[in-house]
Amino acid sequence: MKVYIAGKITGDRRYRAKFREAAKALEEAGHVVLNPATLPDGLDDVDYMRICMAMVDAADLAVFLPDYRESRGAMVEWAYCQRIGKDCALYLDMMGGKLR
Repeated sequence: MKVYIAGKITGDRRYRAKFREAAKALEEAGHVVLNPATLPDGLDDVDYMRICMAMVDAADLAVFLPDYRESRGAMVEWAYCQRIGKDCALYLDMMGGKLR
């Protein structure tokens, strides 16, 4: 299954490690992971959102990290998923509560 990871990036100095840990666990569970934390630095916010929305569209499931409500971008992704009927899951529910 293709899985998109959503969560707080802006303002979180540890975001790459957090997303990498989630991606590794999802990959070990057999999923293909679409990880926005692997995008290059230096793009405009609007460019990041366009790319992320394309990844959401390509995914079978959007998985939301525990801090997604602290992120304007992740909240946009959540609303978009709800509007288009994209399957969503909370990471902690899906992975048994594991994330440092």
